[in-house]
Amino acid sequence: MRRREFMAALAGAAVWPLAARAQQPGVAVIGYLGSETPELFATRLRSFRQGLSATGYDEGRNVAIEYRWAEGNNDRLPALAADLVRSKVAVIVTPSSIVSALAAKSATSTIPVVFETGADPIAIGLVASLNRPGANVTGVTSLNLQVGPKRLELLHEILPAATTFALLVNPTNPRNTEVTTRELQEAAGKLGLQLHVLNASNEAGIDAVFATLARLRVSGLIVASEAFFAIRSKQFAELALRHAMPTAHQSREFTAAGGLISYGGNVTQSHYQAGVHVGRILKGEKAADLPVQQVTKLELTINLKTAKALGLTVPLPLVARADDVIE
Repeated sequence: MRRREFMAALAGAAVWPLAARAQQPGVAVIGYLGSETPELFATRLRSFRQGLSATGYDEGRNVAIEYRWAEGNNDRLPALAADLVRSKVAVIVTPSSIVSALAAKSATSTIPVVFETGADPIAIGLVASLNRPGANVTGVTSLNLQVGPKRLELLHEILPAATTFALLVNPTNPRNTEVTTRELQEAAGKLGLQLHVLNASNEAGIDAVFATLARLRVSGLIVASEAFFAIRSKQFAELALRHAMPTAHQSREFTAAGGLISYGGNVTQSHYQAGVHVGRILKGEKAADLPVQQVTKLELTINLKTAKALGLTVPLPLVARADDVIE
């Protein structure tokens, strides 16, 4: 079995050889350009397939999915996108990654591309407008990038006496890094805070960052909204606890694993909607005419058990605003 087929099988995917597809009348082929691995994307894949199913498409019955996984190496995405274009898939979906969305857009001007991203798709050049995207690209935004400054405010609300914080970004995602750094620096300036910007693009780098925080005498860490960081929520939670570092993350998975606070868009909703968009395109609608969907629910989760372990008192008004409190 080829490695690509094996990795897709781990995610419960049915990968059909090209010859077999040719013998299946009415079977559409979707290209799935993932920035990570199927194991890490399992929950998101499940939501995506549910969205597809809601439009009448089920993998293994009347639709096949060609998976390409970058395994955390963003530099591989342009070549993987080009490979999907050569395979002549009907539509390309790019989950949870600005870099994969831009790679797909650069690779084709004819095959529809459906993105799922936390960024502003107009600002990063994916679409001309939200209502009428134009060209061959549309998708869903989960608002995670835009609420980065809010994570800093929330963490500062828990640590009102703190003056020094850190922001962690992934330098291999330059568009995301540029926007996040600029907006968080502006927010820190308004709050009278100092903000150190740290980089990590692999798991060893994440470990090194936590060792650096103590040397910088940082009081709290904000993790940028980025696919590489989002799907490593448990690793972040474990490190934050081990280093007694109050940390704000985008994913509820982080707080569920023992992190202090998370705030962000509902990724289950956004990936489901991406599946719906793909299904609508397979039914004949044009990407140019499908409005970009925005996740309507932002979720604030606080782990009070972790706060107690860190010796922190979460203000009652903040607890009251939370969508979910872990005790």
